[in-house]
Amino acid sequence: MKSLSYLNKYILKYKYRFLLGILFVVLSNIFAIIPAQIVRHAFDLVKEGITLHNLYDGLDKQTEIYDVFARNVTVYAIIILVMALLKGVFTFYMRQTIIVMSRLIENDLKNEIYHHYQTLPLSFYRRNNTGDLMARISEDVSRVRMYLGPAIMYGINLVALFLMVVPYMFSVNVELTLYTLLPLPVLSVSIYYVNNIIERKSDQIQKSLSGITTFVQEAFSGIRVIKSFVREEDSQHNFTIASNQYKDKSLELNFVNSLFFPLILFLIGLSTIITVYIGGKEVLEGSITTGTIAEFLIYVNMLTWPVTSLGWTTSLVQRAAASQARINEFLNTKTDIVSQKHIKSTIAGDVVFKDVNFIYPDTGIHALKNLTFKIKHGESLAVIGNTGSGKSTIANLLCRLYDATSGTITVDGIDVRDYDIPTLRSQIGYVPQDVFLFSDTIRNNIGFGMDSMSEEKMMQAAKDADVYENIMHFPEKFDTKLGERGITLSGGQKQRVSIARALVKEPSILILDDSLSAVDTKTENAILNNLKRIMENRTTIIISHRVSSAKLADHILVLDDGDVVQHGTHENLLQQEGLYKALYEKQLQAEDQE
Repeated sequence: MKSLSYLNKYILKYKYRFLLGILFVVLSNIFAIIPAQIVRHAFDLVKEGITLHNLYDGLDKQTEIYDVFARNVTVYAIIILVMALLKGVFTFYMRQTIIVMSRLIENDLKNEIYHHYQTLPLSFYRRNNTGDLMARISEDVSRVRMYLGPAIMYGINLVALFLMVVPYMFSVNVELTLYTLLPLPVLSVSIYYVNNIIERKSDQIQKSLSGITTFVQEAFSGIRVIKSFVREEDSQHNFTIASNQYKDKSLELNFVNSLFFPLILFLIGLSTIITVYIGGKEVLEGSITTGTIAEFLIYVNMLTWPVTSLGWTTSLVQRAAASQARINEFLNTKTDIVSQKHIKSTIAGDVVFKDVNFIYPDTGIHALKNLTFKIKHGESLAVIGNTGSGKSTIANLLCRLYDATSGTITVDGIDVRDYDIPTLRSQIGYVPQDVFLFSDTIRNNIGFGMDSMSEEKMMQAAKDADVYENIMHFPEKFDTKLGERGITLSGGQKQRVSIARALVKEPSILILDDSLSAVDTKTENAILNNLKRIMENRTTIIISHRVSSAKLADHILVLDDGDVVQHGTHENLLQQEGLYKALYEKQLQAEDQE
């Protein structure tokens, strides 16, 4: 329950709904109890009426007695119907307050988790897989809602009903009450254990179904590979195994469910038989009337579901506590990427890295070692190196996706850690190495980083990224809907749309992280020629493993395993023996062979 205490703030937020819900629970139970007492009076009235009717057999008075008897029974019937109607009304309001409260809290909790997810650093997402993140915001929150809704509602209902009914039953007849209630704890405990078995098997089925879904999704996504390697039969065999496991687990659950309801009916029937048997003995002894037996039978039926639900709600609370503990684990994870001074100034673009070291916290890889360089406003820097040399890390540090392990990074003479993070990032146009496009229109993908965007700016950005002509060939042009992760487009087109998304922001600092790797030489040259105009009066960092992308830059930084091994202009570096010249000659040979 300690983990569930986190939800108290939400219960306080909706305290009026919660308190009204408790009131409606009490009122609905009052209008359920009153009919039971009326039934007792009605039974006793029927018995007395029959006795009086027989006493006046053959006399005129008999008709008058019958009319009075019929009139009283009718009044009792009307009262019972009115009570049933009122119970229904207050039961409706009970659900409309407590269950609706749980839905509102579910919505608030999901929003809180999603908002918190977005504040967490990139290292968090490298440590945790997407499936686990999704499970905590969906399945775990749903289990918590079952605690906030049904578990609390039925728990309050059970307490209210017991406080109102059981003391009254004891006041009528202690022995009958004890025997009547005897099977109910057994019923609750039995349901608790059976429900745990059902929940465990349901979890196994859910995992099995998830495995089948993942298998089928991968099979359909990789159908070309399966067909190319003639693995259809092997794929079918693996699916059959997974499907049979799902079937077997489902049949096991069905078997437990088949025992579940007969068990409930047996224990309810046993309680009814005991009530009738013990009550009959008490009637013969004259301590109670037959109406009392009828009344107690109604109470047994009234108590059966709340007691039955006790086992179920206990299981719900346990599952909710486990789920909330998982949620709390992430909510208690705080980001270390925070602004120290929240400076919200416009950036010109003077960038300085001084003795910067960076070690990835999750892998321990020393990506940058004492890196020092300077770029003035309006200048461009190309960062060249082999895979794993630390090029992309520079972009990650400048955008504050990570913080440097040591050393300082300043923009316009201000430490990047002092800038307001959204202000800093909004003035940097970043085209990441791993291009990601959303399942949306091309228009919305280009304008993703903008609150509003003119048609002219969008079209110009597409032209600068050399993707305008490609887009205009689509039937719906800029309103073309892209598939998942932009699958509608080719690799080069995706990269160019991503470049257009960065250019339309008109950023103070432009970072292109290997963003031309998927385009051919002709397209690369066209984009680079467009970049000449774009790079004017704008600080630009071009990160690439291709030397051809570095020609435009004012300065070139050559990295090898996190160290700067060369620094200069394109012409100067070609005159030196080193990594840059070796990469240039290697790529030149590759182009000649093509």
